[in-house]
Amino acid sequence: MSAPTPDPRQLSIHDFTYQLPPAQIASEPLPDRDQSRLLVYQGGALTDRHFVEVPALLPPHSLLVFNDTKVVQARLFARRPTGGIVELFCLEPVAPHRAIEPAMQQTGSCVWKCLVGNGKRWKTGLVTIEFEVAGQPSLLAAERIEQGEGYALIQFSWEPAQLPFAEVLRGAGHLPLPPYLNRTDTAADAVRYQTVYAAHEGAVAAPTAGLHFSAAVLAELTTRAVATTHVTLHVGAGTFQPVKAESMAGHPMHGEPISVTAATLRHLLEHMPHPIIPVGTTSLRTLESLYWLGARLVEQPTAEPTWHVSQWQPYEGRPAVATTDALTALLAHLEATGSDTLHATTQLLIAPGYQFRIVRGLITNFHQPESTLLLLVAALIGPDWRRVYDYALTHNYRFLSYGDSSLLLP
Repeated sequence: MSAPTPDPRQLSIHDFTYQLPPAQIASEPLPDRDQSRLLVYQGGALTDRHFVEVPALLPPHSLLVFNDTKVVQARLFARRPTGGIVELFCLEPVAPHRAIEPAMQQTGSCVWKCLVGNGKRWKTGLVTIEFEVAGQPSLLAAERIEQGEGYALIQFSWEPAQLPFAEVLRGAGHLPLPPYLNRTDTAADAVRYQTVYAAHEGAVAAPTAGLHFSAAVLAELTTRAVATTHVTLHVGAGTFQPVKAESMAGHPMHGEPISVTAATLRHLLEHMPHPIIPVGTTSLRTLESLYWLGARLVEQPTAEPTWHVSQWQPYEGRPAVATTDALTALLAHLEATGSDTLHATTQLLIAPGYQFRIVRGLITNFHQPESTLLLLVAALIGPDWRRVYDYALTHNYRFLSYGDSSLLLP
């Protein structure tokens, strides 16, 4: 889909920048999800549309793939005994579960890796949050048990102890809006910073390409017989991590958990001759990660499966495994083990030079300059990424999480 480069590790992020006026960063969502603008890039041509039209604009026999993760209220403002406020931003569970979904159901106490804000005067002891669940007074206590480089391990405990941690966060926490919005969350964000199809709690940032889908647009997809399926990638705070290295070889890509059902694998195999279009970069990274997980199964059938895709795996001796063979191997493994769902982690970095194995297009918002998300767009549509972004800037499209959308069909 795009001209390969000799080695994406040698790319400089400074070659993927543009001037983003602050006035074009959308600070609030539009009144109606599906009334955002839609910039369509198809075969090099650019067209202005509105998102409500997207079902009619998809190629025939498309399969849309949604990320059904749900954002948790992972931002906590706890009070020290002396009255000062400490901010805790839950990044990932550590104990007793490292997997996000069982961690959200944990009762009584748990340990999470957290970012700590305004914590210089909090050396030891407990900080607390009083909250209510169904009208019942509740209390969350937090203690720093270990300080790492840039993060802390926080022991949480709460009363009533029978509450699952997901319920605790819903009562005590706040939505972690992107830092560039530079504001606190509101009651409106509790609805609008979730997709209408969000199902599995665990993300600390929304898969924002999906925020434009309304019940009406989903119904229109059904009317037009557009096939849909779901994957789950729990978006981590690393999605906002800036690239500071001079070349991409020096940038550590964050890892994120993914889950894909056997039914979704069957959908993908059935639609392989037709366009598979992910909704958002997280869905795209999940789909492409499936190829690399399956290719490893095909190449190493007797080895213990490794359910992880590393950052540079696609660029280190690319396998000659057909996509259908890779997906079939994953499905066969699930069936042989009696499992319904594949669980893995991915650090996959998609940059110019990447060879796409599954996807044939993308629905996505407009991303920050010098970001790994912009690299992904450039990998999909090549140097035309700059023409798309120049057009969006000069035609007053709204950018970033609450901004407008694009349909990219190389």
